[in-house]
Amino acid sequence: MQAQEILRMLRLPELGDLSQFFRSLSATTLVSMGALAAILAYWFTHRPKALQPPCNLLMQSEEVEGSGGARRSVIGDSPQLFTHYYDDARTMYEVFRRGLRISGNGPCLGFRNPKQPYQWLSYQEVADRAEFLGSGLLQHNCKPCTDQFIGVFAQNRPEWIIAELACYTYSMVVVPLYDTLGPGAVRYIINTADISTVIVDKPQKAVVLLEHVERKETPGLKLIILMEPFEEALKDRGQECGVVIKSMQDVEDCGQQNHCDPVPPKPSDLSIVCFTSGTTGNPKGAMLTHGNVVADFSGFLKVTEKVIFPRQDDVLISFLPLAHMFERVIQSVVYCHGGRVGFFQGDIRLLSDDMKALCPTIFPVVPRLLNRMYDKIFSQADTPLKRWLLEFAAKRKQAEVRSGIIRNDSIWDELFFNKVQASLGGCVRMIVTGAAPASPTVLGFLRAALGCQVYEGYGQTECTAGCTFTTPGDWTSGHVGAPLPCNHIKLVDVEELNYWTSKGEGEICVRGPNVFKGYLKDPERTKEALDDDGWLHTGDIGKWLPTGTLKIIDRKKHIFKLAQGEYVAPEKIENIYIRSEPVAQVYVHGDSLKAFLVGIVVPDPEVMPSWAQKRGIEGTYAELCTNKELKKAILEDMLRLGKESGLHSFEQVKAIHIHSDMFSVQNGLLTPTLKAKRPELREYFKKQIEELYSTSM
Repeated sequence: MQAQEILRMLRLPELGDLSQFFRSLSATTLVSMGALAAILAYWFTHRPKALQPPCNLLMQSEEVEGSGGARRSVIGDSPQLFTHYYDDARTMYEVFRRGLRISGNGPCLGFRNPKQPYQWLSYQEVADRAEFLGSGLLQHNCKPCTDQFIGVFAQNRPEWIIAELACYTYSMVVVPLYDTLGPGAVRYIINTADISTVIVDKPQKAVVLLEHVERKETPGLKLIILMEPFEEALKDRGQECGVVIKSMQDVEDCGQQNHCDPVPPKPSDLSIVCFTSGTTGNPKGAMLTHGNVVADFSGFLKVTEKVIFPRQDDVLISFLPLAHMFERVIQSVVYCHGGRVGFFQGDIRLLSDDMKALCPTIFPVVPRLLNRMYDKIFSQADTPLKRWLLEFAAKRKQAEVRSGIIRNDSIWDELFFNKVQASLGGCVRMIVTGAAPASPTVLGFLRAALGCQVYEGYGQTECTAGCTFTTPGDWTSGHVGAPLPCNHIKLVDVEELNYWTSKGEGEICVRGPNVFKGYLKDPERTKEALDDDGWLHTGDIGKWLPTGTLKIIDRKKHIFKLAQGEYVAPEKIENIYIRSEPVAQVYVHGDSLKAFLVGIVVPDPEVMPSWAQKRGIEGTYAELCTNKELKKAILEDMLRLGKESGLHSFEQVKAIHIHSDMFSVQNGLLTPTLKAKRPELREYFKKQIEELYSTSM
């Protein structure tokens, strides 16, 4: 068919008339077409692109041949377990030296005073001060070897890192002392680890340590080094009981005048003894080598290397306890790549202000904080219309997330979420959560609202921090990811709870170069945790999903039996009830002599008043906490959630007591990693629990 005939059929000008056709177009039409073409070209070049996962998300782990069902990550070029990422960073000392080199002596540790900008210590300043402090310790009878344990009793601050690096520079071992372990536990750790030197931040802590010495409870303690100024009377008090008290600056000055060459550790050398606070008994000192820590964060680097690799311009906000390995591992990643770590002022209530001043790119959090963020966002949507609009916008962005697109520049961000992002400093590109189960609802919403990659990890101190991690691109919730490339994971039967590996369920066990060497001077508990083949038995119950990811479904620990013989896992129930809108905290209690459960509930002071008002109940927060009608409404909402989540009738609480004060680390009801101290909670609420049982029979 001729071209002219085709054009005629389409009622378009013939070829000979096209010049006339174009001349007839108005300039306005041409401009409009040009604008449309430009818009289309811009959209094609700038349209959001889906993140490319590093592996097939339908098969994120595979079974290891001849291993009895153990599984490994499919990420990596070798079946060998990952021990290190960089050849020049196999110990924590080398990790920092690498950061010093590649940063070009850039900023390293940041701190701020109220309402002031951050001030920074450079990498070289930190390295120099660490060498001076380490040399000073050697002048005060410390030995440059892995038998020398140095206590660090301080809140997160630059001096904590300088003290830690001083130990690593001379092959000494760090032993963190928690602010809130209690005097008995601090005494136990000092004696168990034979600690003669403790570095503290505040004079009040030095007083606590001196009181132990004065009561002859810690005879081995000989030197206390203070980060902050102190009065001469404190030094005199120490002298009376045989303890030398010096400022950190004085010890650094001494070391500068008597400088010693570094005595670097080997990967197999002990780096830190991290005493887990535990929920029962004395703390357990998990012994972790330099190789353990390097292997763990190297596994994280391998998983994320093609998607969100750490950069020199990364900034981390440090507020989670430095004595907790989750924080230590994330910080190590930053130092290894020459990034910056900024410390909060020390008051969690000012964290948002610190983040706005720091503008972090990496934000390590615990699920409890994510829950608070989620609840606060929705509490501000205080009308049905606002809530509908917020949920609508979230669903639109969640649809993008499911297709692999993570961004913070959509129309929904402009209209709804930019203020939320700005409250975190406006630059966060990665959030990592761990230490406790995270709600799928909360994770799904925040992945959309915050417009950044949100990863979840699972592990414990005994495997250095993490043993599983979200695979980039898998933004589904309800699991804790696949095994890290540094460890294998297997499940073992738990007969008493009816979990069987034949069904893909069982106790989670971990083996690899990130698994600890045992508990310090505690062979009995070491044998309970580590079997003869080197498998760490976590006490958590997991289930393999079809995608090769792991789901935490129960907990072997803290499980108890009711009077009728039914086993109950209270933490599973608490994780369901905590999603009740007015509930901030909940403790579920059971007794083998009783046939039902009871609960202690702490309402959210920001959410509960408006929640109560919608139900026609008025009053102050204190008044509402004693209102019987409101207590009934909260219980009904909790039971509704329990039923929707498939709880059996014996797993539902029959009665609750409303408590107005939050469980906290300060009042001894939470561990420093914000887990419930169940024996302490049981004792603290003994009277209320007895009343609940007596009035509910």
